[in-house]
Amino acid sequence: MSVFDATLPKTATSALAAAGLVGGYAVARQTENRQLGGAVLAVVGAVCTTNWVRTSGAARGAALLGTYVGAFSASHPLAKKIGAWPSVGAVAVGTALVAQLVSKG
Repeated sequence: MSVFDATLPKTATSALAAAGLVGGYAVARQTENRQLGGAVLAVVGAVCTTNWVRTSGAARGAALLGTYVGAFSASHPLAKKIGAWPSVGAVAVGTALVAQLVSKG
């Protein structure tokens, strides 16, 4: 059984999505390797999306993946205004809240 086969409760998936955004940035920053941070972001996104589709359907899963990717994209211009870590924290919290509200699982 792989991590893609497990069905996580919606709160766990919401928290995992937030952790993927924070963890991806932390890995990129600590290792100075943006690709490695992107890999963390992608793997966590794949796990979350698989779970969202399984528990909430394809449309909600796609919308939540869009939220996750959009949050990552939005963190960059936001960081120029409020700083990198506050930006990552803000988009992570926002993503977790949206996932909690939209997902069914």
